[in-house]
Order: sequence, then C-alpha cells, then structure tokens
Amino acid sequence: MEYHNPVLLKETVAGLNIKEDGVYVDVTFGGGGHSKEILSRLGDNGRLFAFDQDLDAHENKIDDPRFVLIHENFRYIKRFLRFYGAKEVDGILADFGVSSHQFDVAERGFSTRFEAELDMRMNQNNELSAYHVINEYDEDQISQVLLQYGELRAAPAMARLIVEFREKEQIRTSDQLKKVLKKFLSPKHENKILAQIYQAIRIEVNQEIEALKEFLMQTPEILKPSGRLSLISYHSLEDRLVKRFIRNGLFEGEPERDMFGNFEVPLKKVGKLIIPTQEEIKNNNRARSAKLRIAEKNINEKKHL
Repeated sequence: MEYHNPVLLKETVAGLNIKEDGVYVDVTFGGGGHSKEILSRLGDNGRLFAFDQDLDAHENKIDDPRFVLIHENFRYIKRFLRFYGAKEVDGILADFGVSSHQFDVAERGFSTRFEAELDMRMNQNNELSAYHVINEYDEDQISQVLLQYGELRAAPAMARLIVEFREKEQIRTSDQLKKVLKKFLSPKHENKILAQIYQAIRIEVNQEIEALKEFLMQTPEILKPSGRLSLISYHSLEDRLVKRFIRNGLFEGEPERDMFGNFEVPLKKVGKLIIPTQEEIKNNNRARSAKLRIAEKNINEKKHL
C-alpha cells in the first residue's frame, strides 16, 4: 500500500519521551511510519500496540515480536489494551488526519479530485456511508452536519437542494453531488467549499468527533503517572477539543474548584504548540494544517478523576 511520509514524525515521537522498556500505543497506524520510529527507540523489552480500523492499513503490519496491530477504532482503546494485558502505558500517539492512502484511492470516495461512489468509510465494514447521509438523512440532519462539521453558512440552503434533487433521483456519486451544489461552488472558492462539504460528510460517516471525545476521556486512566500524549490535529473542530481537554479535562464548561479556587486536572501541557516547518509542508502537502500538542499525566491526579 502506498502511504506518504508521516507528518511531524520526529517531533511527535520525541514528544512521547520514550523509555527503552516502555509500553506505547499508536492509535492511528496507517502506513506505520510513526510506529516504526517508536520501535526504533525501544529496547528488547519494550512493547508497541497500534490501532487502525481500515483494513488497507493492515497490509503494512510490522513483523516485530514487540508489536501488536489491532483492527479496531481507537475509541475502544481501553477495552482492547486490557484484552492484551496492558492496563497502563507510558505514551499514546495519535495522528487524527485522513491518511494519504485513503485520499489517493479514488473508489474510497474521500477526495474531491476523483469521480467516485459516495462512500468515505474509514472502516469498510461499517454500514453508514456518505451515500446514506446524502440520500437518507432528512433536511434538518443534513443541514446540521454541514453546519456543525463543515462550518458552512449556506448549510440550510445546501440541504434543501440535496433533498429536492433526490426526490427525482438518488445521488450516488461525487460528480452528482457537485452538480447539485454547483450554485455554491464559485470558481474562486470551489476547492475550499468542496473540502468543507467533504469534511463534514466524512466526520459524520465515521463519527469522528464522538470517537475523539471517547478516546481522550480514556487516556488519563490508561496513562501511567508522567505518561505522555502526542496528538496531531488537522482542523479546528479536533484541535479545539484536544486543547480544551489538555487544559482542564473537559470539552465544555469549567472544572469544579475548591474553596480556594484551585482545581485539579488529569493532564498538563508540555511545551508549546508545534506546527510543521515550511520545508516539511513543501515536501508533504498533507502537513500544511497539522498542529501537534503534547501533554503529560499529572502525578498528583486524583484517582476519581
């Protein structure tokens, strides 16, 4: 399988502060680039677990006795790590972007560049696809998806057009969808608007926001004291959730404070936000919107948090 270079490879793995005999998790295995770098820094007694729900990624499985690849969504991280006898780990790495392979294989339907069936499933076994979202969701649901996940102000009007068109015939392909929404695709902004539309549908199909929240909520319990999180986000919806969770352990609101105004949170930020260099962006266009945040489990974290 053809996968491009992993984004922020050295910086992301360095953020884990790897111990030779430590236990680590790469929850977005993809082409295996980050996993290979982690394994290169582990000794004989180190262990690495990796997750990927995409069957294509399993063609890249690494032949190494220290390595286990799990065919599951990372939202189930705690359950499957316990199945393999790993209750606590020293570090967790995640690269939340769609892999270059998924974008480049036309029939997967992720890219605006190709004519393809409406699919966009990261897990090919899932029933919900882009086709179902576009042809079976009601007008309000489609509008909400486009507004919430694509941040498209014209979402209600787009949803109305989709529903009106599909009353005459089903919308099966990316080209059909583009034709339906043509009036919103001005030549100057076409690529940007299409990217927002595709992002919104893809997030809904794969329940990406729900999966991200479930994953993050489990990490404080899985990490050992001073264990590290190294997380790459690609759009503002993801990055806001990651940033807020690192800051106060919540996705909205503020944590409870004691009578002195103090509060405890499960994680603490390590260093500043890291973004790719212009050189990396030049060599790997996928890196252009990447943001890396690193966090560490607080040693004094209360057990009930």
